[in-house]
Formats: sequence, C-alpha cells, structure tokens
Amino acid sequence: MTDTADLVASLLERVQLLEDKAAIHEVLTAYGPAVDAGDADAVGELWAEDAVYDIDIRVMEGRDAITEMVRTRPHQDYINEGCGHLLDPVHIRVDGDTAVATCHSLLLRRNLDDSDSYRVWRVTANRFELARLDGRWKIKRRTARLLDGSAAARELLAKASR
Repeated sequence: MTDTADLVASLLERVQLLEDKAAIHEVLTAYGPAVDAGDADAVGELWAEDAVYDIDIRVMEGRDAITEMVRTRPHQDYINEGCGHLLDPVHIRVDGDTAVATCHSLLLRRNLDDSDSYRVWRVTANRFELARLDGRWKIKRRTARLLDGSAAARELLAKASR
C-alpha cells in the first residue's frame, strides 16, 4: 500500500494535468469566437511572440503577423459576409511545460445566394504546439492542412496518438 505522501503527490500530479488540459482547451476554443468577432488583439494574446501559423495557403511568422491577418483581407471579408471558425473536440497531450493538441477545424461561410444557409468552405487537420510561458499556455505553432485526400493532412492527424 502506498503511503499518504505518495498518494497526495499522485493526486497533485493528476490535478495539475487536468488543469493544464482545461487551460489549453480554453486557449484553443477562444480562437474561433475571437477571430469571428474580428478581435485581433484577443487573437494575438493566444499566441507566443515568436509563434508560427503554418496553413497550407500561407505561413505567418510572429504574433504580429497573426494579429494583422485578422485585420486585413480576406479575413475581414469573411467576417462581413458571415463566417464561423469551429474546432471539433481537441486531443491534448501535455508533457511538462509543453503540449500538443490535434483536431479538425471547419470554416463555415454564409451562402450569399441564400442568406439563411451556410456552407462548409474548408475542413482542415490541425496540430497545435503550445508552451507554458510566464504561467500561461500560449500557442507556439499551428500547422493546418486541408483535408483534401493528401497524405500531409492524414499524417498530421496520425501524430495525435504519438
């Protein structure tokens, strides 16, 4: 039988893991509402200063570039026409002060021919690499690949279990 000190240490470790996963989940799920609201500063706060956002159509390097993306076209066009950035449930692995999260994302855009309907415009595989910086979880890198049948997207999703 383990002694009380071992039990307490084990419980503290498990609680810390749960708290880390909850904090990471909050960071990732804050992105969609902030980016759809056009709140560039809120989006920027989710990312580390030296973050990289590598999406199949472009690479943004640094928090400032990611923040600026929200302020410029085509993103402002998406917002003004009606859009929604959605993440499915996120698979999170924590290793000390770093973590990896894997999920799908959907970009829905309002159908301009029928303002009551939306269409799925993009479905991507996502890998987020995060770090605890000054006591807060921040996104260090996001890699997103279009789920178009390519090996790159499948490989990104396969890394979730590794």
